This record gives sequence, C-alpha cells and structure tokens, in this order.
Amino acid sequence: MSTTTISPKLVCLGNPLLDIQATVTEEYLAKYDLKANDAVLVDASSDEPKMAIFEELLQFKDVKFIAGGAAQNTARGAAYMLGKDQVGYFGSVGKDTYSAKLLAENKAAGVVSYYQEQSTVGTGKCAALITGHNRSLVTDLGAANHFTPDHLDKHWSVVEQAKLFYVGGFHLTVSPEAIVKLGKHAQETGKPLVLNLSAPFIPQFFKAALEQALPYTTYVIANESEAAAYAESFGVKCKSDDLVSIAKHIVGDSKTRTVIFTHGLEPTVIVSAQGEQTRAVKALPEEKIVDTNGAGDAFAAGFMAGLTEGKNLDQSVDMGQWLAALSIQEVGAAYPTEKLTYQA
Repeated sequence: MSTTTISPKLVCLGNPLLDIQATVTEEYLAKYDLKANDAVLVDASSDEPKMAIFEELLQFKDVKFIAGGAAQNTARGAAYMLGKDQVGYFGSVGKDTYSAKLLAENKAAGVVSYYQEQSTVGTGKCAALITGHNRSLVTDLGAANHFTPDHLDKHWSVVEQAKLFYVGGFHLTVSPEAIVKLGKHAQETGKPLVLNLSAPFIPQFFKAALEQALPYTTYVIANESEAAAYAESFGVKCKSDDLVSIAKHIVGDSKTRTVIFTHGLEPTVIVSAQGEQTRAVKALPEEKIVDTNGAGDAFAAGFMAGLTEGKNLDQSVDMGQWLAALSIQEVGAAYPTEKLTYQA
C-alpha cells in the first residue's frame, strides 16, 4: 500500500467511507425519522429500514460519490496545506471498487494510505443527505468496523516517526484499543494527540470508550451540538450552550489539555488550564456558501496543519477557520482544485 521510506509527520486514524451525497427534501428526512444536522449508524446485517437510503440515493439526479469518513476528510485537508506524503492515514476497507476509489482519492490528495483490508466485508459507506445548508449523515461502517490495533503494530515505524496524531471520534465505536495504543505512545514521547468528538451520539452512546481515550488527549475538538451532548452525558451542571463550562469539564485537572469548540459563525471557543479565549470567525457572503458538509473536518485539517508546522495555538485555529471557509465553497468535504496558500 505504501513505501517504507515515506514517513508522514501527521498520522490520522479513522473510518474510511465512501460518501454518497444527494439533495433531499425535509419530507424525505421525516420518512426515515432523521434530523437535519445529525449523524446515525445503521447496520447492514439488520432489518433497519434506513438501509434502503443507500439504494434510493443512486436514483437522485445530483448524486455524487466522494471519498469520505471524517478523519480521512481531515487527512486530505491537512495534505492540501502540508503537501505530498506529509500525512498518513490508517483505517479498514473491503477489497472492492469502493476502496480502490478511496485509495485513488487519497493518492491524488497526497495522503499516504495504510489500509487494513477485509476480504469478507465491503467498504463502509455514508449517505450524506443535504437540505439547504444542512446535512444528515447515515453511515453503514462495513469494513471500517473491523480495524484492529495489530495493524498499527505492522506499521509501528510510521507511528514512531510521526510527530503528532489525529483521531476521529467515530473510531471510538470501532477500536478504542487502537486509540489508547496511539495515546500511550503519544504520552510517552510527548507528541500531541488530537481527538475530535465528531458527532453527538459519540458522547451519548460511547461514553465508556470516550472516557478511555480522553486521558491521552492534548487537544479535543468539537462543535456546539457535540458539546451539548457531552454535557448531558457527563452530567455537567450548566446550560447546554455554556461552552466554556463544558470545555472546562473536558479539560478537568489536566495542565496540558486544550479544548476547542467551533460554533458555526459564532466565535470559536478555546479553553485550557491557562484560561479561556474566543476567536472570531470571518463570515463568508451567503451566496458563496455551497455546502457546509465537512466544514468541521476542514477546520480540524487546517488546525492539524498548523500544529504540524509548529505554529502556535492561535494561528493553528486561524488556519482551521481559513480552510473551513474554503471547504464550504465546494461540494462535499472537498478542497479547491487550485492550490491556495494560507495567509494570516
């Protein structure tokens, strides 16, 4: 899959998925009991009615296939800013045409793929249902659900040579053991480990896995709805929109953990043991916004690129906001074809 001579500075771990994206009506969401800005998991082995969505979307006129999976989107975004072979990505795929498509997309973006291949399960897929500027995600993890920590062992030299790590919260549903394995290495070697909460259902339903991973985190990224879900799950006594109080709870008694909450066009909230601050978001004109699907992944990508380049926290957050603004002017979790360079 990759050459041993390449040593990416940034290593990402997540669930590789093929995104099947289409514009739907609010009635379509209601039919499947879905919310406009949410993410749910479905299982191909169940009689779940939502499984029909994947077939139905193929009939939509504007259907698009995009290499997806939150952490993989972030890996491609970071590579957009850092250049070829600077970003490595771990995840599990099936041996099928979908994984070949994902591999080609990563290669074109300059990401080094370290895929674990499953011969009996197909590559995971995610239906991205777009209504206006909102998106509802329905995911069948497929092969992504079968990642095992020993795949990291097989490429341990890549882990050792990396300078920092990014983990998509969705991977907490797959292999908390793999996250802890990376986390222990990161802690022992003083390398940053960044965890994105990724979706409200992660703190809601995978609290135990999140509790396992949090002690190893240097940075935790989330949006306002994920923050509210964390507060409810962990019994934080505050209003659901009191982002500073929720962030302080995640920081806990750690002297080294920083929490970053994005909040759409509202200022980004940054909290650590050193204190709290906000960073205003530069608003885009409404007519420039094409699709907000993947904006959070793009923010994380710009932020990771900043950290990888040794930029300070403030500038890394600014780089995140800059890349998110570029991404929402594209369809899907994508970046401009022409290479634009970050300017503070």
